Amino acid sequence: MRSALLHAFVLLLFSGMIAAQDSGQNQPPSKADQDKSRERSAEAGESSSRDTRIDIAPPKDDVKTHPNSSTAPTPLSPGNPEDMTDMTGDVQEMHPWNPYRAGKDDEVAEYYLKTGNYKGALARYQDALIYKENDAIANFGIAQCYEKMGQREEAVPYYQAYLKILPDGPLSKHAKKALKKLGAPEKPVSENTSAK
Repeated sequence: MRSALLHAFVLLLFSGMIAAQDSGQNQPPSKADQDKSRERSAEAGESSSRDTRIDIAPPKDDVKTHPNSSTAPTPLSPGNPEDMTDMTGDVQEMHPWNPYRAGKDDEVAEYYLKTGNYKGALARYQDALIYKENDAIANFGIAQCYEKMGQREEAVPYYQAYLKILPDGPLSKHAKKALKKLGAPEKPVSENTSAK
């Protein structure tokens, strides 16, 4: 009997707590909550992290301590003319370098080359050269694609580039043979004239 009474009391206690929570949720927001909501709405255009902004402007003596950095791109502060640097000098370009992506492009291009999709293979080999500038496999593959598409003149510089990168590489015999068949020298003409 005692356990039954205890069980009924606990059940009554929990049902009372649940009813109290439900009645609190259905009440309209208080005056203080409404005022806070209006303040937040007024600030909607501003960042919530305005107090944690980081100053990325270079130090005032940066030109003296780093004299060769004047051509490097710097963050410009429109409000501070001292931070404005002359950006009319040399243009510095950044090229993406990702040998893993270039390797994957080489793999896909090799598949396209084997299946006879020479335009697809050419595009993937060219993408590989974007991510790895001196990619010997991509240069050789581009030369093969141009040769298979009947554009033999375009193939010559890529065979020559392969031989420049890997003169004794695994495909160097094939590249030399292809250049001989195309009637082109192993080295580009500009290198032959400058060596004399």
